[in-house]
Amino acid sequence: MAHATLSHSLILSSSSRFSRLGRFLRQHANPLPVPRFRCYCSDETSPSPSVKKRVVSGVQPTGSIHLGNYLGAIKNWVTLQDTYETLFFIVDLHAITLPYDVQELRKATRDTAALYLACGVDISKASVFVQSHVRAHVELMWLLSSSTPIGWLQKMTQFKEKSRKEGGENASVSLLTYPVLMAADILLYKSDFVPVGEDQKQHLELARDLAQRVNNLYGGRKWKKLGGRGGSIFKIPEPLIPQVGARVMSLTDGLSKMSKSAPSDQSRINLLDSKDLIADKIKRCKTDSFAGLEFDNAERPECNNLLSVYQIVSGKTKEEVMEECKDMSWGTFKPLLADAVIEHLSPIQVRYEEITAEAAYLDKVLSEGADRATEIAESTIHNLKQAMGFYL
Repeated sequence: MAHATLSHSLILSSSSRFSRLGRFLRQHANPLPVPRFRCYCSDETSPSPSVKKRVVSGVQPTGSIHLGNYLGAIKNWVTLQDTYETLFFIVDLHAITLPYDVQELRKATRDTAALYLACGVDISKASVFVQSHVRAHVELMWLLSSSTPIGWLQKMTQFKEKSRKEGGENASVSLLTYPVLMAADILLYKSDFVPVGEDQKQHLELARDLAQRVNNLYGGRKWKKLGGRGGSIFKIPEPLIPQVGARVMSLTDGLSKMSKSAPSDQSRINLLDSKDLIADKIKRCKTDSFAGLEFDNAERPECNNLLSVYQIVSGKTKEEVMEECKDMSWGTFKPLLADAVIEHLSPIQVRYEEITAEAAYLDKVLSEGADRATEIAESTIHNLKQAMGFYL
């Protein structure tokens, strides 16, 4: 889903500004009523096996994929692919909105794809591809840009924060417009759901608002008069909320998400970290001075985070973890957590080495994934261009 799981993990920054956004739309564009979110948990929605709902998501190939990306997004994808039609891609176009290492981009893109597969994404069930290999992403972004008020983008929190870091006028135009590309990533594939963390439900609102705006401007009878089918051009995507693991926090600050961009590598466990490095990071991670261990105490964010990680990687229930760990000291729990993380990541690391040793296999996977994605994308582009009056 980095400006992030899209980590982007197709994630946009938003706040109370979207309440003003709704008023703007009603006053200036006459949009149809914007539907409220219907929030789904990943194990509660069971589409008909004959007509599967579609899920899309992706991760940006900058920095190393870490435990937060995996537990918060990729591990959940492995479950989703059994229930939904799934498309998972590497969002390399988003990686160039800020200064980046040109030599590293290609390698990071392939490494990210290999880690998708190593983590359990099954190409017989899911399409895996590179964003830039499907040119319709950029084409749809341009078409959507014509209907996007610049004021919406200038209010985006990440643009304001990151453009300030880049020196204001030195910030790239793409830093301003990348949320439109994110919307294109979602809408291009007629997505029913986009996996997001519990704290990120509102991050889909720009894509939803753009879909609703374009549907109102060009859909319905207007489209039918131009030879189209009429009705809505875009689906309005819903957030899909994983019940566990949606938000893994930093090892150095239990109030901040684990992040690729954090200055200290000590703050995260990378999926390819060695056993010794994982053990050392957990040994040194921030804890507290309270007696015993417990979930859901607001005064103990690090404790809640580490117990949650242990729960997921061990496969135990919350109740089982609480019973096992309630009387433990940190000195007892940290080695237990380290062993559980190492055991969980070891098969992923082995499989990653096997995949990267076969360059032709990975190329084939990405090529076939892009072909499948292009089939869906071209239909979306055709419908929108027809509705917008292009000569086809």
